[in-house]
Amino acid sequence: MRPPLSKELWFSDDANVTETLRFKQWNGKERSIFFQPPSFYVSPEELITAENGGVSVLTGRKVVHLDVRENKVRLDDGTLISYDKCLIATGGTPRNLPAIERASEEVKKRTTLFRKVSDFRALEKLSSNIGSITIIGGGFLGSELACALGHRGQKSGLEVIQMFPESGNMGKILPEYLSHWTTDKVKSEGVNVLTDAVVKSVRYQNGKLHIQLKDGRQVQTDHIVAAVGLEPNTELAKSAGLELDGDFGGYRVNAELQARNNVWVAGDAACFYDIKLGRRRVEHHDHAVVSGRLAGENMTGAAKPYWHQSMFWSDLGPEVGYEAIGIVDSALPTVGVFAKATEKDTPKRASEETGTGIRSEHDGNEITESQSQAPESAPSVPAPAQQGESYGKGVVFYLRDNVVVGIVLWNVFNRMPIARKIIKDGEQHADLNEVAKLFNIHEE
Repeated sequence: MRPPLSKELWFSDDANVTETLRFKQWNGKERSIFFQPPSFYVSPEELITAENGGVSVLTGRKVVHLDVRENKVRLDDGTLISYDKCLIATGGTPRNLPAIERASEEVKKRTTLFRKVSDFRALEKLSSNIGSITIIGGGFLGSELACALGHRGQKSGLEVIQMFPESGNMGKILPEYLSHWTTDKVKSEGVNVLTDAVVKSVRYQNGKLHIQLKDGRQVQTDHIVAAVGLEPNTELAKSAGLELDGDFGGYRVNAELQARNNVWVAGDAACFYDIKLGRRRVEHHDHAVVSGRLAGENMTGAAKPYWHQSMFWSDLGPEVGYEAIGIVDSALPTVGVFAKATEKDTPKRASEETGTGIRSEHDGNEITESQSQAPESAPSVPAPAQQGESYGKGVVFYLRDNVVVGIVLWNVFNRMPIARKIIKDGEQHADLNEVAKLFNIHEE
């Protein structure tokens, strides 16, 4: 599970966290980063003879050819494996910045593309041994890592710089006022945030990396973390004759996540047809879980379309967190309704109360009709938020043709089934202040 690599693992008190890869969720419950323990899996050699079948993982091998006519895959050592049904869940590879790709080997040696356990281990060790780290990227990964390293730097003296082209953190996701508020929150974690920063060139000189920005600003640092997005791994498309999507990237599949007769795709690499929101590609943990389950069911003949919206979440430390669902794009019109937060409106307190941590664990509950009705005596809701307010907790609706297609719950937890139902219903709403009452954001 990748999310803890930029969240909880950095807040661990365990000196051996890079070895154990165990972390405490905000509720204190301890978990491992691995989805299942090794004992869960059957060895590849025993899979055919195992009495009840099972799941087998073959490591250290790469599939280099997929023959959809013969139903066979070829591995890099020449081994052929035949299948009845095949699922492609190849994920993606982190992108790099052109300015770094053009730079010297000395620059590349001092750059981390953060994705794997080995990247976490390397960066964790580095953060104790160097003076400054610069994170390039203002999205989820960049902002979470900035907060985590900033939190650490306040104790150790590590200088943490974050830079990105947008005017605020999560600028492609959050409406501008909320993006700017979030940026102030990241700064309060000890991070030096540079907005409107486009990297022109990077060079290594006198033991330092020199980052030159297009507007003339210069930054000196010891190490760079590039968090600038993901390229889906689609190398198998050519040999298998699978269609790639020109707009979103990834393998183009139907609403049942099927690419060809016996081939399905799930996770980051799937560009799928969402029967409510149209064609999409999603790069989040919960989507990997939801789409993996759906593809698995459909491989057994279930023929279910993709309608259960996956959610995603981001925590900027234990005090600020949000959950989102649907299409959340700051280019869309938005309406935000906010309320004053109380002490319990934080990811840490929410998970302490529910006893759960990784949010997708408790996010499968369907909502009943009675839950989706606004309370009879709902308190009056203030007008949509304006610049300069304190955004303690609230709901942001994203609209397309006056229909809600995305929702961000800001420091509002355990309400995702309500958000899911609003998107599933796909209705036009005359007054979103009324819809916001469904989330009970004015409860003390």
